Formats: sequence, C-alpha cells, structure tokens
Amino acid sequence: MLSFKKIVKKLIHQYLRMGLLGLRVKYLNYFYGMNIHPTARISLKSKLDYTNPKGVNIGAGSYLAFGVVILAHDMSRLTHMDVNIGKNCFIGCNSIIMPGVTIGDSVVVGSGSVVTKSFKGNCVIAGNPAKVIKEDIYTKELGIFCEAG
Repeated sequence: MLSFKKIVKKLIHQYLRMGLLGLRVKYLNYFYGMNIHPTARISLKSKLDYTNPKGVNIGAGSYLAFGVVILAHDMSRLTHMDVNIGKNCFIGCNSIIMPGVTIGDSVVVGSGSVVTKSFKGNCVIAGNPAKVIKEDIYTKELGIFCEAG
C-alpha cells in the first residue's frame, strides 16, 4: 500500500513536472519557432540554440535530460545547420549535440557524450566523440528501453 507522501510525490512528478516540461515545449515552438513535437520533454536545465532556433528539430516522445546542449550553428565557420533528433530518443545529461547531426529513432545517447556525426536508429551511443556501443535496441516513449518485438 502506498503512503500518502508517496502518492503526493508521484502526482507532483506525473502532473506538475511533466506539465511544466510540456509548457516549455510549447513556449520554444511558439516564441522561437523550433520544431519540437508536443510529446517530447526537455529538462528545464537543457540549453538549446537560440541563434538558429529553426534548426532544432526533436521528434515525438524524445527526452532531453539536464545539461544537454544542442548547437545548430557554428560561429567559427559561420554556418547554420539543422539538428534532427528522432522519435523516442533519450539524450543523457551533459551531452552535446553538434550542428548538422541527425539522430535516428530510438537512440539512447550516454551521459556526457559529444555527438559529432549522424547515427541511424535503434542503438546506444556514447563517448567523446560518440560511437555506437550497442545496436538493435528498442525504446518506447521518453527513450525507455523495451523488449524487442
């Protein structure tokens, strides 16, 4: 049986926090023109590129943890490039996604990774620079692992 305190914590997490993260997605889409699916969730401590906001594209059910940095421009080369994150991805804390990168569906990015090139779907990537460490994985919403099939 759940205690009252546990029930309150669960309600706060499920409704208040997730609702607040949903409002942030609406804010980024409306005021900055980013292309973020309404079911994606972005931590309040993530940093998205406001220099080229239209270059940030995040798919349905993806989750960006705290400290994630997404760059869609490079001032040293004076370029603006799109960053595309697929459906049901999880981007671990303090990861950096560089300009021009495309991450496929159902990709899990390990914490602290620096993603400098594009990756196809259904894999786990990690490291600096990021490389595939496991293939043929499947995720559901928010990048949570699930069984194959």
